[in-house]
Amino acid sequence: MSSVTDIAHYIHGQVTPSASGRSQPVTNPATGQVTGSVALANVAEVDAAVASAQAAFPKWSDTPPIRRARIMFNFLQLLNEHKDALAHMITAEHGKVFTDAQGEVSRGIDIVEFACGIPQLLKGDFTDQVSTGIDNWTLRQPLGVVAGITPFNFPVMVPAWMFPVAIAAGNTFVLKPSPIDPSPSLFIADLLKIAGLPDGVFNVVQGDKEAVDALLVHPDVKAVSFVGSTPIANYIYESGAHHGKRVQALGGAKNHMVVMPDADVDQVVDALIGAGYGSAGERCMAISVAVLVGDVADKVIPKLLARTKTLKVLNGTNLAAEMGPIVTQAAHARISGYIDLGVQEGAMLLADGRGFDGTQAGEGCGNGFWLGGTLFDHVTPEMRIYKEEIFGPVLACVRVPDFAKALQLINDHEFGNGVACFTRDGNVAREFSRRVQVGMVGINVPIPVPMAWHGFGGWKKSLFGDMHAYGEEGVRFYTKQKSIMQRWPESIGKGAEFVMPTAK
Repeated sequence: MSSVTDIAHYIHGQVTPSASGRSQPVTNPATGQVTGSVALANVAEVDAAVASAQAAFPKWSDTPPIRRARIMFNFLQLLNEHKDALAHMITAEHGKVFTDAQGEVSRGIDIVEFACGIPQLLKGDFTDQVSTGIDNWTLRQPLGVVAGITPFNFPVMVPAWMFPVAIAAGNTFVLKPSPIDPSPSLFIADLLKIAGLPDGVFNVVQGDKEAVDALLVHPDVKAVSFVGSTPIANYIYESGAHHGKRVQALGGAKNHMVVMPDADVDQVVDALIGAGYGSAGERCMAISVAVLVGDVADKVIPKLLARTKTLKVLNGTNLAAEMGPIVTQAAHARISGYIDLGVQEGAMLLADGRGFDGTQAGEGCGNGFWLGGTLFDHVTPEMRIYKEEIFGPVLACVRVPDFAKALQLINDHEFGNGVACFTRDGNVAREFSRRVQVGMVGINVPIPVPMAWHGFGGWKKSLFGDMHAYGEEGVRFYTKQKSIMQRWPESIGKGAEFVMPTAK
């Protein structure tokens, strides 16, 4: 019998055992085996992490940006040296295949590279002689203690959307990761300390809703970043704003991929298989709806079905794997329930993943949380499997007569996170890009996650708050602008002025 690892907090530069008396198991989803026990913080432990960050803030915020950048460069080097170790942790606790986990870590590293440019990113504007003898300039200063509340599906990449930019900009940070896969957060904390980050600048509190609520009401937490489901994003936004915090809350999605009649069918099938079933569909940018225009459905569906039935669903440690297990037993039950519902609603079930035998996935996998790829055809907008986010390996095909109907279908949906259109027609591509009411758009790109220097965020109920994650908007989110006007005695005219100052 293998040992169970205790997974604690990380406060003021050291692993801190929990005093709350609460914990929950951490499970390898491929085998169903409990591998760890993660602490669940109480209010006092959250307070301790915030107090550490608050104490570290004055000195860290006064540290010149170039010196902060040097520490980020050290961290970048360490991440590159240990990226496979992080990827193995992700596969062990989340279940995604190892190559996908490697890709996740690489996308996180991209953000760290971006944050290394913070001396340039923090430069303000200067205007000489805005009025006689007066100069005006702006600068950006850090907020203070900021918090990140992150989901299970990207335990390295999503925190990396937040803390590298926040820390590089001069803030101190408290991370509350998902208790489902908490180990990478402690590994990251260790690497940051080795890189030279002062104690207290980065802290980790493991936990559940109690820890989240403690962060939302804490007066010293100035901003909160969140990624998760829409109901929780809405709650985070409303509660955080009510308590005077800056909030950036990214919610759920129902991402469509429009397939025009002129699209390359083989490319379309490859795109749908990868974007629909990669990471077992547990991505906020996964394609969950194929919008098949005109007669293209009759060309796409047979090939898509054949490919779905031959998906290599294996333990993520197997390098031949295309899809791993579902993250938890509860998620497995929820996704299976949606498949049941789709059948009841009258959709045509072409491939049913509920019968997948975990023993086929590898040695010791019989008790894991396994589903195969699931494919529905003739799904309609009234069905719940179309309207609601399933967050699993379930792909719904909707048939529409023309481009206008496809566009309307997407724009009528309450979510607006990501979308794709496959076509050879430049005019269709341009019209789609301009008119679709979605935050991230791919033209012949199935998962259009923006690169590190652009920024991530959807529209409608997929984003609560005004600023997207990372990129230059991330810098703006984690800083506040200050405008300074200056003149010196020799240029000041005599006598009091009782009117609004104007340029003279």
